[in-house]
Amino acid sequence: MEMKSVYLAIVLAPLIGSVLAGIFGHWMERKIAHIVTIGGVAVAFLLSLLVFQDTAINGNTFNGNVYTWMVSGGISFHVGFLVDQLTAMMLVVVSFVSLMVHIYTIGYMQEDPGYKRFFSYISLFTFAMFMLVMSNNFMQLFFGWEAVGVVSYLLIGFWFQKETAIYANLKAFLVNRVGDFGFLLGIAGVLLYFGSLDYAEVFSRTDGVVGQTINIWGDSEWSVMTLICILLFIGAMGKSAQVPLHVWLPDSMEGPTPISALIHAATMVTAGIFMVARMSPLFELSETALSVVMVIGAITALFMGFLGLVQHDIKRVVAYSTLSQLGYMTVALGASAYAAGVFHLMTHAFFKALLFLAAGSVIIAMHHEQDMRNMGGLKRYMPITYWTSLVGSLALIGFPGFAGFFSKDAIIEAVHASNTAGSTFAYIAVLLGVFITALYSFRMFFLVFHGEPRFLGSAHHDQGEEAHEDHGIHTAHAPHETPWVVTGPLIALAIPSVIIGALFVEPMLFAGFFGDAIQVKPEHDVLAPLGANFHGIMGFILHGMMAPPFWLAMAGVGTAYYFYMMRPDIPEAIKQRFSGIHALLENKYGFDSFNEIFFAGGSRGIGGLLWKFGDTKLIDGLMVNGSAYGVGKIAAVIRHLQSGYLYHYAFAMIIGLLTMLAWVLYR
Repeated sequence: MEMKSVYLAIVLAPLIGSVLAGIFGHWMERKIAHIVTIGGVAVAFLLSLLVFQDTAINGNTFNGNVYTWMVSGGISFHVGFLVDQLTAMMLVVVSFVSLMVHIYTIGYMQEDPGYKRFFSYISLFTFAMFMLVMSNNFMQLFFGWEAVGVVSYLLIGFWFQKETAIYANLKAFLVNRVGDFGFLLGIAGVLLYFGSLDYAEVFSRTDGVVGQTINIWGDSEWSVMTLICILLFIGAMGKSAQVPLHVWLPDSMEGPTPISALIHAATMVTAGIFMVARMSPLFELSETALSVVMVIGAITALFMGFLGLVQHDIKRVVAYSTLSQLGYMTVALGASAYAAGVFHLMTHAFFKALLFLAAGSVIIAMHHEQDMRNMGGLKRYMPITYWTSLVGSLALIGFPGFAGFFSKDAIIEAVHASNTAGSTFAYIAVLLGVFITALYSFRMFFLVFHGEPRFLGSAHHDQGEEAHEDHGIHTAHAPHETPWVVTGPLIALAIPSVIIGALFVEPMLFAGFFGDAIQVKPEHDVLAPLGANFHGIMGFILHGMMAPPFWLAMAGVGTAYYFYMMRPDIPEAIKQRFSGIHALLENKYGFDSFNEIFFAGGSRGIGGLLWKFGDTKLIDGLMVNGSAYGVGKIAAVIRHLQSGYLYHYAFAMIIGLLTMLAWVLYR
C-alpha cells in the first residue's frame, strides 16, 4: 500500500466515522454509532503504528501536497502532509489515547441521550488533531487549529441544558479567540516576510529575514523574527492554556469526563506545544522569544500547581495538574530542549488520560459525586481503579522508573543547564513545582481511596463490607468497580504510563530520534551535555534518586499523607492561619474576576454606551427619526407653494429663469 494512501486513510477514517454517526445517527442504533466511530479511530491507530515503523524506525519521511485549495497573488494554498519522526510520534499518541477514550465512552455515556452525538464529536476532534499534526503548511495548521477549537466548544458545552456548561464553552471559545488573533497575525507575518506558507520554504528562507526589523510604534525597532515567534506563541498560550490565557481550561471540566481526558491529554492543549516544537527553526533565531516562552511556562508550572491544592472537585485537581504540566513542557521549549518538551508531552498524554479516566470511573461509582470530601476508602471497593490511579499518580509526580520520571527530570536538568534569560527563575519554579505536584496529587489519591469512607450511611456501616460484597446493599452511595469498558482502557493506559519513558528516553533525548524535525543551534543544545553523562536506564534512575526532584517529590507524598490521613486538622489550621492566601488561591488569583470586571464588564459597558448614545441617540434619534422629522418640516413649508394656480407657477418659472441668467452673466 502506497504510504500517501496510508496518510490519507489516517485522516479520513475518523472523519468518516464522525459523519456516519453524526448525519445518519438518527437512523442507526447506539451500538452501530459507536462501532463506526471506534472502528475509524482503530484503523487510524493501526495505520499510525505502520507510519511509526516506516518513519521512526526505517527513516522514511514524506513532505508533499495532496490538494491545491487556492492560488491567489502568486501564493498557493495547499492541503499537504509532512510526515517525519515528530509527526509519527504524535499520530501514535493521539490515535491510541483517542481509541481508549472512545472505548471508555461506551461505559461512561451509556445512559446519556446524546450518546451518538458525543461519539460523532470525539471522532471529529481526532480528525481535526490529525490534520493539525500532519500539516506541511501554515494554512492547514490554522485549519486544524481552529477545528479543534470549534469541536472543543461543542464538547465542553455538550450538556447544553446546564448554564455552567454553556458559560464554560463560551469562555473557552472567547479566550482562544484572543490567542488565535495573535496566531493569525504571526502567520500573516510569515507570509509577508517569507513569501510562503509552506514549512520547508519558510525554514529555508530564515537567513534573509533574521536581521530585519519592523517599526510598530514610536521610534522602537522590533526584530521581525522575534515578533513573529511571540505572535505564534500567543496562539500557543491560548491552545495550551498558559498564563494569562489559561482561564478556560479548568472550566472545561463542565464537559463529560471522556472529553476532559481527550482535551487534556492528547488533543487541543498539546497543539500549542507541538506547534512551537515544529517551529523550532524560527524560535531558535530569537533569544527574546525563547525567554518569553520559558518565563511564561515557569509561571504556569508553579502557580497553577498551587491552585490544585485548594480544589475539592476531583476533576479540577487533575485539570490544574494539566496546566502545571503544560508549563513544564513550555519551559523545556524555552530552554531549547524541544525534544524533552515533546517527550514529556508523550508521557504526560498516557498518564494524564489515565488519571482523568480513573477520576471518571470514581465519579460513575459515586453516582456522579465529584467532591473528594464525600469519598474516602474506595480502595476496597474499586481495586482496578485504585491500582491504575496509583500508577498514574506515581507517573505524574516523577517516581523513579515511571514514565513521568524520565521526561520531567530531563526538563529540570535541561533548564538547569540553560543560559537563556530567565532560566534561573524557571529552574526554581520547576523544582518547587515537583513538591507541589506530589502534594496535590497524593492529597487527591489519599482523600479518594484511603481513610474512612465518607459516603456510607449508618445502616451500611452496621452491616459491614460483606453486605456490599454480596450485593446485599445497594444504597444510593454504595460504590463498586466499574465495568470492563471503563477499566479496560485504564489498564491499557497504565502500561505505557509505566514503561514508555524507559523505552524512549535514550532515543528521543540523546540519540537524535527526531532527526531534522527539530532543529537546535549548537550553543542552545542543553540536552547534549546530559546525553554525554547518560549511562543507561539504571544509571539515569540512580542519578535521579540522588537529585533534589526525587526528594522533593517524596516530601510532597509524605506531607500529603501526614496532613490528610494522620492530622487533617493541620490543613484546616493552615487555612485559618493564612486565610488571605487561601482566599487568593480559591479566587484563582483573581483572573476570572479581572476578566469579568474589565474585559466582559467593560465590553458590556461600552456596548451599552454605544447603544444608548450611538444607536438610540445618533442612529435612531438623529439619522432615522431626525431625517423623517426634517423631511416632514420641510414638506410642511414647501406644500404652501403648491397653490394650484397656473399663474403662480408661471411667475415662479420666470423668477427662476431670471436668476439663472443673472448667475451666468455674473460669471
